[in-house]
Amino acid sequence: MRALTAGQITAIQHLSLPKAERPSVDKIAAEVGVSRSTIYTWQKDPEFIAELKAQIVRNNVGDLPELVGALTRMAIDEKSAAMAKLALQVHGMLTDKVEVQTQTSPQTTDIAALKSRIEAVRGRQHEQA
Repeated sequence: MRALTAGQITAIQHLSLPKAERPSVDKIAAEVGVSRSTIYTWQKDPEFIAELKAQIVRNNVGDLPELVGALTRMAIDEKSAAMAKLALQVHGMLTDKVEVQTQTSPQTTDIAALKSRIEAVRGRQHEQA
């Protein structure tokens, strides 16, 4: 995994802000010394996207308890199944993941019995010849 440049880190710091607080792409590009199209290219880079998401979480981690509480209140007050589902998913109590467990019993092969059957088949083939 390659390291992001200082310009990319600065762009991420700006792009992770809420829209009302965020400078325009033109201003971000000018600050970091790249073109506007470079910013858009960066936004398609998986490593850039991953760090942008991580920065958004870091910016908002303090608000998460309030958000989770609001989900719960909305689910109850509005009798919203969608909010209840989301609140349960946030708490890890409900997932869309389906887990399937298979149990296999160890199967043993009776080598002696196989050898005996092979010899019997060879004997029949020899008698037919």
